[in-house]
Amino acid sequence: MTDPNTLREAVLRRLSSVIDPETGVDVVRMRLIEDLEVSEEGVVRYKFRPSSPLCPIAVPLALSIRDAVAEVEGVTRQEIEVVGYIKADELSDLLRG
Repeated sequence: MTDPNTLREAVLRRLSSVIDPETGVDVVRMRLIEDLEVSEEGVVRYKFRPSSPLCPIAVPLALSIRDAVAEVEGVTRQEIEVVGYIKADELSDLLRG
C-alpha cells in the first residue's frame, strides 16, 4: 500500500518536469493534466487535455507524460483519458498500449 497523497505529490513533481516544447512551460502549469487521482494500490488516473483540439504535438507530449508518470516509484498502473482533442479516442488507445 502507498500513501495516495504522497504519491500524488511525487507524480505532480515529476509532471512539472515535462515541458511543452511549443511554449517552454511545464504541463502542470499549463493545466494539461486534469482530475489527477491516485489510489492506495498505486493506480494513477488522470485526463490529458492538449492545448488545442488540433495540437500538433499531442502524441509525443502524451507519450512523454505517460513515461514520466511511469518513472515515479510506487506507480503500478496508469489510466489516461485524452479529452478535448480531435483524435482523443485513438490517442487514448495508443497510451494504453
